Amino acid sequence: MKGVAKITFCGGAGSVTGSNFLFEADGKKILVDCGLVQGIKLADDINWEPFPYDAKEIDVLFISHAHIDHLGRIPKLLSEGFRGKIYSTVPTRALAGPMLSDAASILRGNPRFALEKIYTEESIREALSLWLSFDYRQEIKITENLSAILLNSGHILGSAMVEFIYHGKKILFTSDLGNSPSLLLPDAEKVTDADYLVIESVYGDRNHESKEARRAELEKVIKENYQRKGTLLIPTFSLERSQELLFELNSLVEGKRIPVMPIFFDSPLAIRLTEIFKQFKNYFNERAQAAMIHDKYLFDFPGLHSTLKSSESRMINAVPNPKTIIAGSGMSSGGRIVFHERHFLPDSNNTILLTGYQSAGTPGRLIQEGVKTVRIGGEYTVVRAHVVTISGYSGHKDSDSLLDFVKATENSLKKVFVVMGEAKSAMFLVQKIKDNFKVDAYAPERGESAVLLC
Repeated sequence: MKGVAKITFCGGAGSVTGSNFLFEADGKKILVDCGLVQGIKLADDINWEPFPYDAKEIDVLFISHAHIDHLGRIPKLLSEGFRGKIYSTVPTRALAGPMLSDAASILRGNPRFALEKIYTEESIREALSLWLSFDYRQEIKITENLSAILLNSGHILGSAMVEFIYHGKKILFTSDLGNSPSLLLPDAEKVTDADYLVIESVYGDRNHESKEARRAELEKVIKENYQRKGTLLIPTFSLERSQELLFELNSLVEGKRIPVMPIFFDSPLAIRLTEIFKQFKNYFNERAQAAMIHDKYLFDFPGLHSTLKSSESRMINAVPNPKTIIAGSGMSSGGRIVFHERHFLPDSNNTILLTGYQSAGTPGRLIQEGVKTVRIGGEYTVVRAHVVTISGYSGHKDSDSLLDFVKATENSLKKVFVVMGEAKSAMFLVQKIKDNFKVDAYAPERGESAVLLC
């Protein structure tokens, strides 16, 4: 043993969102992610409370990717005195500005956050001024004995695992691991020599449909909605899921697999992010890059209407059926989808298609569980529309794939920490790891620390 490191699970332990881990080694204090808690009743209280460490003492903040539950509390970190460096991949930095601005516009409507004026455009500019970008596998020297590299996690554009190398020992934070095969991105890198592993567990207790099954189901849902002359609602996350759906719909439309109908892309943030995606084509997988040789408009097709202005959005409901509406937010907890759901959920000719994870307590989760009435945006709405879930479009590895990831590095592992999942999911994965491998696995609680012998 040459050194001792410590991990404190400040956020993302016992919950899916709010990723925030403190890694201490060789006299340095380093954060991995600084995300907002989303989708639970106490989210505002947790997001508002002071960090459990002195922000002024943090040397470096690594951001794994640009989802708001991984970077959304950066302005608050700045307000508490953080002036260290922020590290990520190049695409993550490019996506971070629009993502933080969108979060700021939402939080400024929250009296608690608006009062302190933490989430401002000035704070976002300050964050970006501290931000340095790195390529995958580029060595990031922190001290003589401590370095880090970013490994492709296959989750969203620019997403990364953070691997620390301390006295030759490797401590890997997976962050969110992408579902394989991805429509747009290469698969997550396989790691075979990690000593300590901090791994996500969003789908630790269940598996997804196959790629073929998810496309067939999407095609089926669209055709059935068309035959009923209904409106198909697809609540979606602005970053990655929206772009994947556009890519999939482009393929179905161009291949004449679905009838041509109006498809409204009703998310200003997603529209802006899609333009950024087009700047990073070299980060796409071989299939997507090959497709662009024949079709440079991967995210556009006949019948697609992008609606930036709110006035355009309001006019969608008057467009005759059948039609499809893609809008945020992905869990129906805000955004333009709320307006459309109030209008269309009460009609049994319509369909709502859920393609992403729905946190417990969110309107999306309640709809998924079959409630007949749901509160959306402060108003109660009757749910008579058909409800369909396709989990194959999830951006997260499923249970079997997570086990495969652990298996690849089984021989070197000393301990696995299972995080970023609901308790049931995390504990299921812990038990599966213990049952299948000779590895100690544990699901820490928020606020716990673990000492690592290096």
